[in-house]
Amino acid sequence: MPAAWARWLVAAALVGLVASCGGDRDAPAPPPPTPGAAQTAPETPAVLSLTPARFADLPGWTTDDQAQALPALRRSCERIAAVDPARPVGPEGVSGKAGDWRVVCTAAAQVPANDAAAARRFFETRFQPWRAADRDQTEGLFTGYYEPLLSGSRTRTQRFSTPLLRRPPDLVEVDLAQFRPALRGQRIAGRLEGGRLRPYPDRAEIEAGALQGRGLELVWVDDAVDAFFLHIQGSGRVKLTDGTVLRVGYEAQNGHAYVPIGRLLADRGQIPRESVSMPSIRAWLAAHPAEAGRLMNENPSYVFFRELKGDGPLGAQGVALTPGRSLAVDPSFVPYGVPVWLDAEDPLSRSARVRRLMVAQDTGGAIRGPVRGDVFWGFGAEAAERAGLMKSRGGYWLLLPQGVRPPQAR
Repeated sequence: MPAAWARWLVAAALVGLVASCGGDRDAPAPPPPTPGAAQTAPETPAVLSLTPARFADLPGWTTDDQAQALPALRRSCERIAAVDPARPVGPEGVSGKAGDWRVVCTAAAQVPANDAAAARRFFETRFQPWRAADRDQTEGLFTGYYEPLLSGSRTRTQRFSTPLLRRPPDLVEVDLAQFRPALRGQRIAGRLEGGRLRPYPDRAEIEAGALQGRGLELVWVDDAVDAFFLHIQGSGRVKLTDGTVLRVGYEAQNGHAYVPIGRLLADRGQIPRESVSMPSIRAWLAAHPAEAGRLMNENPSYVFFRELKGDGPLGAQGVALTPGRSLAVDPSFVPYGVPVWLDAEDPLSRSARVRRLMVAQDTGGAIRGPVRGDVFWGFGAEAAERAGLMKSRGGYWLLLPQGVRPPQAR
């Protein structure tokens, strides 16, 4: 077996165990090496590097209303306030210690609501921008997600026959950072059998009835494709037959690696690679109903849900997400709660840019790398359109408290 192929198998085995805190989010991914083909040097590991910048370097900074991002930051501050002030925030203390944030969080609470000028002064006086890169690469992929609306019923009927399942009691999740600090942000999931952690049933096995008869059904919906995409988004709303709306959110994942079905369709020549998007994938599934279930089952990842009360949906940080201002990131590089200045292509117009202040508050199964993000667009038709089309190149700057010099600084 060629060495590069063996390395890929080992990496794939590890990634297959990693479960995200948010839903699975679609993203392109390279194919494995072809067995027997000429092998190249192993891929360079991703490394976050940060370069100090000025607010004048942030494209579009003066045209954004930073006050719209303050509610998101305040929610994150509530979480940070519960942390020991001496504890580092993020991997390798990239954003200092929790005590460094107490000062800026206290100041954030004093900024008048909806005062754009005051909000901008707050950020410019309390924070230092840092240009993020993967070594020297400052551009990465930015996608979008939203809160979909499904039709459902509390009881199974002929129409409502696709279940959204609660977390099974025997599903065990392990935070790998408790055993290896270098694996911060990574988790595995499975179930105990004979004193050993074994893989949990995959999507195909669950769809075939592996968990039937255990009373795990939270609600029944009328469209298997809608349910599949809800797994990808991680949260949504279900309008019940009596007119009430149930809000559901991610609770757990079965531990299997997320496989983007859009990539499978592109690899097989069934959708042009440059045309892969949520609308094009949905169109293919609708046009090939006999093959749709089999294709969806090729993604072994399966998400379990819980009912949400109050504000929502909730991100991986445990706070309610703010439409257009919450960003899903890779927490092994970017800490939750950090303000992020985003500059990326607008999914609705390649001649326009999405330039706005956001807060890192979530993650997803496909959100991996130092310069990678997923914009939460909210609820409704426009949010669905933006999320479904967003596959943008862009970059970002992390805003860290004044006086914090991260170890990743250049």
